[in-house]
Amino acid sequence: MITELANGNSALQHIDPRVKIVVVFFFSVVVAVSNQIPVLLWALALGLLIVSFARVPIKELARRLTPVNMFIGFLWLFLPFTFAGKPLFYLGTLPVTYEGVIYATQISIKSNAMMLILIALVATTPIFTLGHAMCELKISKKIVHLLFFTYRYIHVMQKEYIRLVNSMKIRGFKPKTNFHTYRTYAYMIGMLIVRSFDRAQRVHNAMLCRGFRGNLYSLSKFSIKQRDVISLVLMLTAILLLGILEWKKTI
Repeated sequence: MITELANGNSALQHIDPRVKIVVVFFFSVVVAVSNQIPVLLWALALGLLIVSFARVPIKELARRLTPVNMFIGFLWLFLPFTFAGKPLFYLGTLPVTYEGVIYATQISIKSNAMMLILIALVATTPIFTLGHAMCELKISKKIVHLLFFTYRYIHVMQKEYIRLVNSMKIRGFKPKTNFHTYRTYAYMIGMLIVRSFDRAQRVHNAMLCRGFRGNLYSLSKFSIKQRDVISLVLMLTAILLLGILEWKKTI
């Protein structure tokens, strides 16, 4: 479930969601533009510290980090060999460059640091609370609507996909590396897109019939408390220090 981490009772879950969004934004920007390995390691340590405060179970943390690191592992298979630079050693006839290893290391640390912050702050917030907080921060309504509808209907489209796959299996379809298999999958994807479009039109017309005019309303109001201010100041100070370390190159 997407919202299973939002049901805990850690201190971070009681922080104003607007504070969380602001912290995630600035942290991601600073980490993305940083290149020094020591600074990135400090950012990773900060992410781990915040995750510990969020009390995210180790098993759940590993499950969410696994897809990201699988993709990063794929990059490690190519970047050290294709990035121009000084060879560290040779794997057969292929040179493993120092610059390629450094670049892959930077991507690995940046990706994990950002994911840790997202898991600790965003994933521990209910999706609808997060959307209304985005509205309060004057983020584009189209982006907020896209977030809400993606969350609401992604499971519906998954069930539709499973029904199509099952119908193919009932008809004796067995995937192979031939033109018939490729064409069948193309038809299935096309049918999924057509059904998604039809459902989107029905949902849109139903919303218009109920008076929807592009605004989303919430019964709860956000209010900044002392703990929110303290949390924002502490986190932004830590992020600012990371930016200063990167800019001054003091490490």
